[in-house]
Amino acid sequence: MRFDILGRPDFSLLRVYYDATGEQTFAEAGAMVSMSSGIELQTKARGGLLSAAKRAVLGGESFFQNTYTASAANQELWLAPGNEGDIATKELAPGEVFFLQSGSYLAHFGNELAIDTKWGGVKGFFSGAGLFMLRMTGPGLVFYSTYGAIRQISLPAGGPLTVDTGHIVGFTQNVQYKVRAFGGLKGFFFSGEGLVADFTGEGTVYLQTRNPSALATFLYPFRPVQNN
Repeated sequence: MRFDILGRPDFSLLRVYYDATGEQTFAEAGAMVSMSSGIELQTKARGGLLSAAKRAVLGGESFFQNTYTASAANQELWLAPGNEGDIATKELAPGEVFFLQSGSYLAHFGNELAIDTKWGGVKGFFSGAGLFMLRMTGPGLVFYSTYGAIRQISLPAGGPLTVDTGHIVGFTQNVQYKVRAFGGLKGFFFSGEGLVADFTGEGTVYLQTRNPSALATFLYPFRPVQNN
């Protein structure tokens, strides 16, 4: 099985090639753009009803996942996220953990990969980054999407890395973070930044170059208003 990512970084599209019968891709519901006739689709609550409900209610993902299986060789599957932006991959070794922002998961290879939710704290709710994050445990290859392009930043050894919470996509397992108001109470209300996260530890933080909340703020004055 092979793959290409086309249209980067603005309108990325994932193309999967099936070289042999029985190869599988697991994907978020609603991500399919097109597929060959020799691909079979199965929709189910992956991991059981309780695990699926937990991912849907707490992690921001759909209740059902789709499994695409090649019934013949030389088949193609095309997948795309709902938002405009980039698609990237993360290869997870057995037991390796990757924390991903809710809504960023697109698809994965490998039926042993486990997807669960992790409590993000009450501050995570107010930060706009989501009350829960997805906890992904390998082995497997994960495809995730962002709003805008993707940037990877290794944590500096001399101190924390401060990130606007609206730009956080994910981080590796040895990373810790604390959420705080930017510039104190005055900065929280008047700086335009709101809450930020200070990351520490040894690992990598994954960021998106655009903030969905900032887009919503930009579009708000242009909304249609009905006069009574």
